[in-house]
Amino acid sequence: MSSQHARRFSRRKFLGGLTLAGMAGLRGTRLALAAAEPPPETRRLKLVKVPGNSCFAPQYVAEELLRTEGFIDVQYATVAPGGSAKAMASGEADIALQFAGPLIIRVDTGDPIVMLAGGHIGCFELFGTDRISSIRDLRGKTVAVPTLGSPAHVFVASIAAYVGLDPRQDINWVTYPAAESMQLLGEGKIDAFLGFPPQPQELRARKIGHVVVNSAIDRPWSQYFCCMIAGNREFVQKHPVAAKRALRAILKAANVCALEPDRVARFLVDKGYTTDHAYTFQAMTEIPYGQWREYDPEDTVRFYALRLHEVGMIKSTPQKIIEKGTDWRFFNALKKELKG
Repeated sequence: MSSQHARRFSRRKFLGGLTLAGMAGLRGTRLALAAAEPPPETRRLKLVKVPGNSCFAPQYVAEELLRTEGFIDVQYATVAPGGSAKAMASGEADIALQFAGPLIIRVDTGDPIVMLAGGHIGCFELFGTDRISSIRDLRGKTVAVPTLGSPAHVFVASIAAYVGLDPRQDINWVTYPAAESMQLLGEGKIDAFLGFPPQPQELRARKIGHVVVNSAIDRPWSQYFCCMIAGNREFVQKHPVAAKRALRAILKAANVCALEPDRVARFLVDKGYTTDHAYTFQAMTEIPYGQWREYDPEDTVRFYALRLHEVGMIKSTPQKIIEKGTDWRFFNALKKELKG
């Protein structure tokens, strides 16, 4: 069997009949509805769009797959970086990808959010100047984040807590937009910056700073999901069939991202989700989208909740967060259904 034929066969096997005949927009995708399932209780689904963030690609690529799952009105609300959890809590969004830490914080405060599945690992990277050679070197140093409580802030705080630092006292936090932070890092005016795709790809290409932590390869971060798929609790409770169908479409879209990185990168640029094809394509090849079956989302919640609890960023114990804010039944069923 030729390698080209084997690749086509693998794609069919992975995606259960999904074809990528369309160019921009992947309009050629078709997927038979699960015959044993009733139709979704609602035909409308609200997701989010985070401008400039390419690691959320599966929820954008899922648009056509969602239509094959029975949704005829698929909407994307534009939110600021880190705003997906807030949108789900308010009901502005029904389901979305979001970084684990902010979701845990939202659950701790009582927001009606439930984590449904792991999305992918390995999207964030911590960059530092020559003054930072290890995480412990962050003590007394200046770290730029978009806002306190943002995904970047939460993840740096988790990283610092893991090595025994107290992020509330040991780090000097400053707030700047990501583009300005990257410039300040290059000028040596801040010590560290945590980026999400395509920011790490741009920083490496421009030789700004150096990578201190790469969550795709460095333990323990590479052992856990960074992004989770979550939903508004009322939506999930009232529309369980719709929730499962939406989750299936996003997980299948993650497979598409793994198998067709160039096509997906062009789709994201054509649709205006991101602007630079080269950086986006690199991100698609570096993020292990196709490995979502291999990790335990509950381990992820426990790991990050413990870090956040240790430094006082949440009051609930990890077990309480799991009890209040997770529902893995759809994910567990889909791991068997979508087994490659």
